[in-house]
Amino acid sequence: MTKPILIYDTTLRDGTQGEGVSFTVSAKLRVAEKLDQFGIDYIEGGWPGSNPRDMSFFEEAKHLKLKHAKLAAFGSTRRAKVKASEDPQLALLLKAETPVVTIFGKTWLLHVTEILRTTPEENLAMIEDSVRFLVEAGREVIYDAEHFFDGYKDDPEYALKTLAAAARGGASNLTLCDTNGGMLVNELMEVVKTVRETFPETPIGMHCHNDSGLGVAVSLGGIDAGAVLVQGTMNGVGERNGNANLTTIIPNLALKMERPLSCGANLSKLRDLSLFVDEMANRASDTKAPFVGASAFAHKGGVHADAAAKVARSYEHIDPDLVGNRTRVLVSDMSGRSSIMMKAREIGLELDPRAPELKDFLAELKELEFKGYEYEAADASFKLLLNRFLRGKQEHFELIGYRVMVSHQTTTGRTVSEATVQIRVNGQTHHTVAEANGPLGALDHALRKALSPVFPSINAVELTDFKVRILESEKGADAIIRVQIESTDGKSIWGTVGASDNIIEAAWEALLDSVEFKLLMDEEHSDSA
Repeated sequence: MTKPILIYDTTLRDGTQGEGVSFTVSAKLRVAEKLDQFGIDYIEGGWPGSNPRDMSFFEEAKHLKLKHAKLAAFGSTRRAKVKASEDPQLALLLKAETPVVTIFGKTWLLHVTEILRTTPEENLAMIEDSVRFLVEAGREVIYDAEHFFDGYKDDPEYALKTLAAAARGGASNLTLCDTNGGMLVNELMEVVKTVRETFPETPIGMHCHNDSGLGVAVSLGGIDAGAVLVQGTMNGVGERNGNANLTTIIPNLALKMERPLSCGANLSKLRDLSLFVDEMANRASDTKAPFVGASAFAHKGGVHADAAAKVARSYEHIDPDLVGNRTRVLVSDMSGRSSIMMKAREIGLELDPRAPELKDFLAELKELEFKGYEYEAADASFKLLLNRFLRGKQEHFELIGYRVMVSHQTTTGRTVSEATVQIRVNGQTHHTVAEANGPLGALDHALRKALSPVFPSINAVELTDFKVRILESEKGADAIIRVQIESTDGKSIWGTVGASDNIIEAAWEALLDSVEFKLLMDEEHSDSA
């Protein structure tokens, strides 16, 4: 049986060098546990001694009970003219007490002579001595040949000598690094084949960056050329344009190249892993990410949506369930009858495809989109619209009016918003007033005060996100403003939308839909109970 391709994750070390990426020690520990549960083979935790956070991580990581993954500490070869046993950085690598140590060394003579300012011979000794020292201390050593492909282009013979030094020292894997991210697929594959033939007894790995937009492609090309280990980061985070993206590499290896992977059995958890890592790094997820992005299997054009509904693979390269994703239908002014039918079915509504009202609804939808409404991320508003238009569904309360005042208190420097809301429920009028820092908060509080005596479940609703988009900005203060709100009751999450040339009105529309949708869910749940 073919041995699995080994997946080496460096999110917690190389990934943190990316702009806007930061993990607390606690977050790093949680990510390490999640990567282990997914089936990642190696987890690079950081560089001991480079910063207090990594030192703290390795101290805490000693208590992790990883079931599959091997934890790796990262560092460099010994300094020039210093014995490996006396090098403080190598000592810190051993102090981390990880089963694996990954060290990098110089391949490119430019770096050897101009950056390390040492001789080619001393550089070879630094590599061999460092690897041997760590191996003799009981560590599995992965050798990262930094700038390997640039060094190989400059002097192929010397580049191969650096790998030979690491192999003599006892390295378990010789990882070839496209550190500058400039290689093309074909040229990289030729070099990897040469290395594979030169070192038939030592496994080869790939470590690629995305500076040319080819990080994934060259990584997969390296595997095709004989490498058996691939390094990368979750969601492609990393320095400059990022590292090769493991959330793209892994499904391509498993589903397209049919290579065995230790994490292959958990592929359906890939999207969840991707979202978790972004959450721990406190960064927004890339909706356009292949395989795991929210838009990866989203269909907007009517023709595409219709074809995908009939035969999913006609417009989907894999079954999205395989990676934990799903097909989404985006309703817009490009939608046709089939898109509306699919979207309705997706949110739990069954419609008669021959109903004449569908044509009128589609015309209304396109008119609303022309006015600035957008329902791709506002499923709740879309469902309410369908209910009102096609089913004559009445709202649970009637709005009589509202008013918002904003005042600045000079003495305290505080800005206060006050909102008054009048609604009618079951023939009774409710008139409430509330204050908050902002106008939407004041409206939200006033509306809740009015509704909660009749609908107490409203108190469970929280606004979790608020987005404002200015449309046709060239119109300045008269531009249409679209507001999208995300809400939750602790069980479900839903999105609503409002649009107007008045930001308060747009926000109020989205807020009303958010509350109305909660009441609709309660009603549907009660009917099905």
